[in-house]
Amino acid sequence: MSTNGTATQSASENSEEGYYRIGEVSRLTDVKPFVLRYWESEFPMLDPVKSPSGHRLYRQEDLDMVFKIKRLLYDEGFTTEGARRHLREQAGMDNGAGGGFAPAEDTPQILSRKMLLDLRDTLRAFLTLLEGR
Repeated sequence: MSTNGTATQSASENSEEGYYRIGEVSRLTDVKPFVLRYWESEFPMLDPVKSPSGHRLYRQEDLDMVFKIKRLLYDEGFTTEGARRHLREQAGMDNGAGGGFAPAEDTPQILSRKMLLDLRDTLRAFLTLLEGR
């Protein structure tokens, strides 16, 4: 087997076996490719494999991680450092290192950061009403 033929065959097999190129991930997640590359440098748990030609090939778990990172940063208001820490802690709990209860992936967290921020704002508004009386 020649290495060039194997590399080309391997890359085409990868795309058929659930691997996504950065452009596909960008379209699926609505995140620009330069943002995805930046996230790779900031989130060690986001680590797509490289094809022999150097293209990024995202696995399904990488795609899932992109959605998690996007949710934490854009929907829940985490900073990059906070999201990275949160994902590390969550991975620690999933591996049993956290010692606590780790909710299942499809179970929504009872008190997300966004919900807590909304609750705080509501309580502040209520306190303002009470102080005005």
